[in-house]
Amino acid sequence: MREILLKIDNNLRSSRHLLVTGANGFLGRHVARCIAQTGRKVIGIGHGSWPQHEWKSWGLSAWHQADITLQTLRRYAENPSTIFHCGGGGSVPFSITNPLADFERTVVTTAHVLEYVRLHVPSCGVIYPSSASVYGTVVSAHIREDCPTAPISQYGTHKLMAEEMVSSYARQFETSTSIVRFFSVYGSGLRKQLLWDASCKLTRNDITFMGTGDEVRDWLHVEDAAQLMLAADEHASVDCPIVNGGSGVGVAVRDVLKHLGHSLLGYEIIPRFSGVQRTGDPSRYVADIESSKAWGWRPKQNWRDGMTEYAAWWIRNSQ
Repeated sequence: MREILLKIDNNLRSSRHLLVTGANGFLGRHVARCIAQTGRKVIGIGHGSWPQHEWKSWGLSAWHQADITLQTLRRYAENPSTIFHCGGGGSVPFSITNPLADFERTVVTTAHVLEYVRLHVPSCGVIYPSSASVYGTVVSAHIREDCPTAPISQYGTHKLMAEEMVSSYARQFETSTSIVRFFSVYGSGLRKQLLWDASCKLTRNDITFMGTGDEVRDWLHVEDAAQLMLAADEHASVDCPIVNGGSGVGVAVRDVLKHLGHSLLGYEIIPRFSGVQRTGDPSRYVADIESSKAWGWRPKQNWRDGMTEYAAWWIRNSQ
């Protein structure tokens, strides 16, 4: 009987549109475009003044500039089949200097999304993009989803709190959910974090950076990340599956900066490092992606090609 009900529920969901919160953000934009490319209608809600021609170019049928609250969701969401909750905090340093604001952006908005679904659209799925920061400091070569969670920043703490709410609604209210713990998502258009900051510095002939250079990160192109979010929608359930979103390949920050510098400047650079590790910044994060690969998903973009693409975008848009 449950299989029959799930089949009916899936058919109902597939006939309705989808909602992306934070659709004006980096990941949200790409998720919206991936949805639109499948022929489905997608509505966006979140912060930022966004000209109509721009949000339409990303595949949105409608864009609503508003806080993500129960009231605004009632007003604008239009009973979606799935909510991709891409709204929320996106910076470790911001979470440390503004912990309450980060809590409100990440945890409170997630509570509003889940309550909207519980009260008004119980057949709606919720897909939550979390972060590898929930793991904290991990010594294993590749981080599995069953590794203990022990975040070392407010950013990671708030992501974990949001995760726990998502999974609790799945258990208690039978909300179909899934969670993707993303590692270092990057790509053209990203105007923050290491690649943006490094590009600004390198083109000013500044080659000194924080850290040791030996920090290892798992870089996932944003287009691969968006495709994984769609796969997460297909596998959402009351069991709330959790998968890692990464490439499975670890790359030292030193090597990233060398390649980025060569792509930007056309010659080899030797970056220097302060030797001081940034607060809340673990030394190694590389994903075990066997669970996400079991969904039929594979990362397609090689990190070197992706960094070269980013450098070309930066050059075009830095003037």
